[in-house]
Amino acid sequence: MLYWLGTAAFALTILISVSLHELGHMITAKRYGMKVSKYFVGFGPTIFSFHRGETEYGLKAIPLGGFCKIVGMTPQDEDVDEEDQPRAMWRFPVWKRTVVMSAGSVTHFALAIVAAWCAAVFMGLPNPDLPTTTAQTIAMPARISVGENCVQFTLSEKECKPGVGGDAPAPSVVAGLRTGDVITKVGDTPITGYGQLTDVIRAAKPGPTKFEYTRDGVAGSTTVTMLAARRPPLNDPKGPIATVSVVGISQDFGMPGLVTYGPVDGIGASLRYDWSLVENSFVAMKRIPEKIPALWNSITGEERDPNTPISVIGASRLGGEAIERGVPEVFLMIFISLNVFIGIFNLLPLLPLDGGHIAIAWYERVRSWLYARMRRPDPGRVDYFKLMPLTYVVILIGGAFTLLTATADVINPITIFGK
Repeated sequence: MLYWLGTAAFALTILISVSLHELGHMITAKRYGMKVSKYFVGFGPTIFSFHRGETEYGLKAIPLGGFCKIVGMTPQDEDVDEEDQPRAMWRFPVWKRTVVMSAGSVTHFALAIVAAWCAAVFMGLPNPDLPTTTAQTIAMPARISVGENCVQFTLSEKECKPGVGGDAPAPSVVAGLRTGDVITKVGDTPITGYGQLTDVIRAAKPGPTKFEYTRDGVAGSTTVTMLAARRPPLNDPKGPIATVSVVGISQDFGMPGLVTYGPVDGIGASLRYDWSLVENSFVAMKRIPEKIPALWNSITGEERDPNTPISVIGASRLGGEAIERGVPEVFLMIFISLNVFIGIFNLLPLLPLDGGHIAIAWYERVRSWLYARMRRPDPGRVDYFKLMPLTYVVILIGGAFTLLTATADVINPITIFGK
């Protein structure tokens, strides 16, 4: 029940975000004197509506977004009444049109900043000192986490030591190692980082091996009985299986995963966190084409790559899983990430996105300036009808990609905690 409530709650937050996006367009348009004839939440058949001034407000049956109708967005709009011509959007200065068209994305960014501040103060944001790359991770001190049982770290009852049940503690636990210990030597090999530690353990022969460590600054040593197990390479989970030694440890970074801040410090922390999401969003968008085969393969039966894009369906399912597992901070992090991504994506200079309208407005302005410098007649406005084929291509590609991600999220969804 909590899963479905969380899923519905996340879907509702997305609907609210999109509705506020359109509200941003409407408020700025009205502020500059443009006419907004309609503002609706949802699409399809109208459930109810009412007029307030010159604008019709209402709710439609399909809760998949919203829209506001600004009169005369392009010179080619044919539904502009004669008395509304002076207030048509395309007649306003380019900077005002830019503000109006970018207001939707600015709203998403504002939501992300506010939500990130709330997370920073009340739940915590990801620790910025944690490593973010594989190279940084393996270079960290060899601080370990222990406590797994035999089956958990060897993946199979058959790989456990003969005569030892799957619920028996791991060799690291039996030897007296504790979470937080920093391994300094394995056998005769000094250890300088966690990556080296895993390499040395895997390459060693099964059996008793001396481990030296520091615990709370005090040196110690113990003998760990390594077990043989069948594992793929660490850097290639789908690579060839080989027999290696294991002791039942994982990496402990020695620092909290989430850090809380005061109300003032939380402002800077939330802005830094949102900026990191902006950078990651650009990286993710660049990698979308190479992820399409993985999405298709996940539909046809292969394991879903957790780094593949998700749709609103997938995001809602992750939100539901976060609530079900009692980690509302994950719910909030997904909400923040989604708003940052939508805000950036919507500013791409492609029709029918808002960024496409902004790009055309500034293209017209620069072209008019250049023609004036060359003492040539102003070429006028861009003919949107000539751009329709390109617009249809963008819509077709976007629709196909949305269908692909949505199908993958239904058939083979990404999960936070694994299946």
